[in-house]
Amino acid sequence: MVRLTRIYTRGGDRGETSLGGGERVAKHDPRVAAYGTVDEANAVLGRARLHTEGRADAMLERIQHDLFDLGADLCQPQDGPKGTDALRVSLAQVERLEQEIDALNGALQPLDSFILPGGSAASAELHVARTVVRRAERLVCELAGRAALNPAAVAYLNRLSDHLFVLARHLNDDGAKDILWRPGVNR
Repeated sequence: MVRLTRIYTRGGDRGETSLGGGERVAKHDPRVAAYGTVDEANAVLGRARLHTEGRADAMLERIQHDLFDLGADLCQPQDGPKGTDALRVSLAQVERLEQEIDALNGALQPLDSFILPGGSAASAELHVARTVVRRAERLVCELAGRAALNPAAVAYLNRLSDHLFVLARHLNDDGAKDILWRPGVNR
């Protein structure tokens, strides 16, 4: 566990921050951008949970814990002081997302069009979260082009955006309240 006794340290006042192993990097470093965007996705999921309950809320709580695991993974370089002993996202976490996607998707009607974000408050919030997760995925992929990363990190984010899409449809009365895109409707 992490113990925080002091919130401000003044260590970042000159535009640098510390990675999990203590290495100092610029706050605009691609690694910081990647795990910062994962943190942003987690915050958006926290807001979405204000509109969920039961099974959906339990899924989102597990995902929030996973995203903290992912942030811890990303802030510890593979070749850093902790290396392979650092907390890493696992393929089991990716597989759990796949199982939940399959279970949720089984009750949904196939789509005939793309979906506009909305329908219910929970669904709209999950669509916002999905887009933040996609941005995090792009940043993690960019980082993977520069540094060795846990391959499960990218897989987790890729699957999570699919999970949030399917869960958003589920929370729209299993798709009955989905708002379908009508191409060219306003021409």
